[in-house]
Amino acid sequence: MILVVVALACLAAALAPPLAQWASYHDFADQRRLLGIPNLLDVVSNGALLFVGVLGLLRIRAITDDPQLLPAGRVFFTCIALIAIGSVYYHLAPSNDRLVWDRLPMAAAFMAFLALVICEFISIRAGALLLLPLVALGLGSVGYWHVTELQGRGDLRPYALVQFLPFVLVPLIMWLYGARLVENRQLIWLLVCLVLAKIFELLDAPVYDVTGIISGHTLKHLVSALGIYYAYRWLRK
Repeated sequence: MILVVVALACLAAALAPPLAQWASYHDFADQRRLLGIPNLLDVVSNGALLFVGVLGLLRIRAITDDPQLLPAGRVFFTCIALIAIGSVYYHLAPSNDRLVWDRLPMAAAFMAFLALVICEFISIRAGALLLLPLVALGLGSVGYWHVTELQGRGDLRPYALVQFLPFVLVPLIMWLYGARLVENRQLIWLLVCLVLAKIFELLDAPVYDVTGIISGHTLKHLVSALGIYYAYRWLRK
C-alpha cells in the first residue's frame, strides 16, 4: 500500500501543471528592522531550530548506538541545524537565490526523518539503505526548482512532493505496522506541530495584524522547533 500511495502521488505531481514560485512569497508581514537587523524576529526565531538541531547532534549517541540508525539521526539533526543557518541567511535579504539555502536542508531533513520512521516501524536495514537515496531525492527536488527558476519556468512540483508526502506516509506507516499511539505520542505531536507551522506560514499577515507583535512566519519557526524537540524525545524514548 505504501508503494501504491507513493506511485499515485508521483503520478499526480507529474500530471499537474508546473507549480511556479509566487512572486509575493518574499513579502513577509513583519519587516521591522530592529537593532540594525532586518526582519529581526524572522531571523532570530531560527535560534530555536538551531538549539534543537545541535541538541540532537550532541545527544544522538546517547539516544542510540545502533550503527545502522546513527547515520539517519545524524543527518536529520544536522539538517535541522543547517535549516536554521540557511533561514537566517535567507531572511536577512529574502530572494529566490537565498531561498535555495533554506530549502536544501529542509528537503533533506524531511527525507532523513522518513528514513528514521522506516527504521523504527518497518526495518532498520531498509531505513539505513534508503537514507542516501531519499536525501538525494530531497536535494534534487530543490536543485530542479532552482534550475527551472533560472530558466524562467520555475517548477516546485518535486519539492512539494518531498515536503508533503511524509505527512501522508508517516501516519500510514504507523497504522500499517501497528504503532501504539501512547508509546509514540511524541511522534504524533511532531506531526501536529508541523501542520500548525504550515498553517501559521499561510496566515503570516493575519497573525501579525491580530497580535501586532509577532507574525505567522515567526511562529512557524518556533512551532517547527517545538516539533523537532518532540522528534528528539521520540527518538530518545
